[in-house]
Amino acid sequence: MKRSGPAPADPRPAAGVRTARAAPPGAEPRDPVAPPAAAALVLDARGSVIGWSPAAEDLLGHTAAEAVGRPVSAFVDPPGGEPATGQGRTARAAHHRDGRTVRVAATEFPLSGPGPASRVLLLEEYRQRRLSQARLALLDALATQSPLGLAVYDRGLRLAWANAAHDREVGRPLADYRGMHAEDLYPDGAFLGSRGPRTLTEAMRRVIDDGEVFVDLHFRSRLPSDPDTHRVWSCSYYRLQDAEGRVLGVCEDAFDITPRYEAQNRLALLAEAGRRIGTSLDVTSTARAVADVAVPGFASTVTVDLDAAVLAGGVPAPGAGGTWVRVAARSGAPSAAAPADAGSPRRVSYPEGSPQRRSLASGGHVLAEDTLVVPLRSGGTLLGLVTFLRSGSLRFFDTDAVGLADELVSRAALGIDNARRFTGERAAALALQRQLLPQRLPDQSAVDVAGRYLPADDVAGVGGDWFDVIPLSGARVGLVVGDVVGHGLPAAATMGRLRTAVEALATLDLAPDEVLTRLDDLLGRGTGVGADAAADVPYPDVTTGATCLYAVYDPVSRRCTMARAGHLPPVVVHRDGSYRFPDLPAGPPLGLGGLPFEAASFELPAGSLLALFTDGLVEVRDRDIEQGLRTLGRVLGDPSADLDELCDRALDELRPGGRTADDTALLLVRTRELDAGRVAVWDLPAEPASAGRARSLVTARLDRWGLGELAPASALVVSELVTNAVRHAEGPLQLRLIRDRALLCEVADTTHTSPHLRHSSAEDEGGRGLLIVARLVERWGTRYTPSGKTIWTEQPLPGPPSAR
Repeated sequence: MKRSGPAPADPRPAAGVRTARAAPPGAEPRDPVAPPAAAALVLDARGSVIGWSPAAEDLLGHTAAEAVGRPVSAFVDPPGGEPATGQGRTARAAHHRDGRTVRVAATEFPLSGPGPASRVLLLEEYRQRRLSQARLALLDALATQSPLGLAVYDRGLRLAWANAAHDREVGRPLADYRGMHAEDLYPDGAFLGSRGPRTLTEAMRRVIDDGEVFVDLHFRSRLPSDPDTHRVWSCSYYRLQDAEGRVLGVCEDAFDITPRYEAQNRLALLAEAGRRIGTSLDVTSTARAVADVAVPGFASTVTVDLDAAVLAGGVPAPGAGGTWVRVAARSGAPSAAAPADAGSPRRVSYPEGSPQRRSLASGGHVLAEDTLVVPLRSGGTLLGLVTFLRSGSLRFFDTDAVGLADELVSRAALGIDNARRFTGERAAALALQRQLLPQRLPDQSAVDVAGRYLPADDVAGVGGDWFDVIPLSGARVGLVVGDVVGHGLPAAATMGRLRTAVEALATLDLAPDEVLTRLDDLLGRGTGVGADAAADVPYPDVTTGATCLYAVYDPVSRRCTMARAGHLPPVVVHRDGSYRFPDLPAGPPLGLGGLPFEAASFELPAGSLLALFTDGLVEVRDRDIEQGLRTLGRVLGDPSADLDELCDRALDELRPGGRTADDTALLLVRTRELDAGRVAVWDLPAEPASAGRARSLVTARLDRWGLGELAPASALVVSELVTNAVRHAEGPLQLRLIRDRALLCEVADTTHTSPHLRHSSAEDEGGRGLLIVARLVERWGTRYTPSGKTIWTEQPLPGPPSAR
């Protein structure tokens, strides 16, 4: 630090003129840490005052005009018995204008040369001198030893003084840059954060003009002494004022916090990574979260490339020969060489010698100047590569940066692997659901149908609700809706068992109440394992029950027979839009065992709408179930809307946005009828002549229907069936012929004896009737009724389906 020493005062009258306390903007910067000047009194040979400095006025209170011409003894006592204060100094008493006595140390300097002045008397107040010496010691330490960078700018915002620490930052001595503006020293610098001043000039101007004080502003810039190095300082700015409050300038103190700042950034980055990476079970979203976290705070550009098998939920093959897909690309400062933010995933390849190819070959990370490639690994399996690029202020990767990249990628690998596993499991679950639920409702003539399924587990996409449409003999159709307790895969597995069982039992033409009874037995056996046994399997069947409704509709008689096991009744909507809930016996839920089920039968005119649904559609916590049922009936009461439109309306009204806390299934059925022209019924006596009569009736009706080519085979079929009924059954017989999607022949009798298909030997006179029938028709079977049984056959109609 340069110190200014005392100097003789100018003896000319101009020496008595007071100077300004603060240099105006544009003036030469004044050193604010120079010690105050001593009070100078210029004396002539007679001891009269001929010069009076501004410091003398400050010390003794007399102006130059009041002091010049008076004897010095009027202001300072002559030397007396006071001890000496140092070489050339004496202790004296000085008299202030207000009457106070001021103890001063006086030093006299003789003058030679032309002019009236003979000597100069310098006065320093003892207290001021001691304070000046202490301040000088403090300032000397701040100027030469403090690690805190100190700089003082005048009111024109020009650098007036700086300490040694500041010189080291700039890389030049103060003399080389004194008088420069801060923006010239740090041209690319900026304050970090969104609050406070944006530039150095703004900060200093607000300090000088408004008296604001800024503490701990984080300023980032290139180091003036090393343009390739960026540093961060904690800066504070405050006014410099004299004793009378006049502004001298602004003081800046700056402390290098780069290591602390970078450590805080690393911790913040890891915290952000923990908050955002791995929160999604989608592979692509997890990969993009890595890029979002790393840009721009850690890298200028980040790309994430994954093995194509990972996106499908599979396990990548060993080695580096996989197909690579870029799923994320994020750049903080897009340029011609930097990828734009990622859109849809796309395939990429790596040229020979590229950092990515070298990483695949070595199995580790590769650092190439401003590029860092880190492999994504989980349990030894290579999932992909993450490439970090730095440019501009983020130029190179040091050891800390490489370690941070490894930590980020490790977290990303865990999240991506979890998402990969979930993707694979979800694909398997959806495949299971597709197998368990009907993908296309079968063609049949009894009803028009439409359905919707909405699982509560929207992550796995599977649940325990289901519906089904099952074609039955005699142009009838079976309608099923069920709800398994629970959600997810366990419920879906149980649902699959029940759906398969219902389909198998329905094809046996069992009555609805009998179907539910057998389902109850099946589910009771399936869940009857003990807790110990369930604990031994990886996915125990936790299902404790299910509800189900099974209905059979006959388009010939227009009657519907149904039974329910703890399930909600259906909605029947008439053609005029009115609706009702049929009074059906409730029945117990499936799985309880031992309790009976009852069926009810009622007529459904053609064009009636039957809605079968699970409770997830109408029952929610904040709405009474009765309200939900009324809403469903109202929505379905539009006779002009088609079934698909009504399904969507019902879900939009009752499950807005697809939100559901329970699985939801909805099956809408609009009934049809087969007109009398497509059905022929004859009553026949149980006598041998009835076989010939049946042949004649069938041949004549097929000729009328234009199906004469089916007459020979059909006549033989009904002849064999009537003959068997006459031989083995009792009571009157009924022959029915139905022209539907196939030709249906039915022979009913009053017994429950089950027919058997057997192979007769060459010596047998009979027993070949059913074998002949089976060879002539596409399907045949038996169904039982309260009054007996019916043996039925189906023969395909000639020609394409569109011509039938």
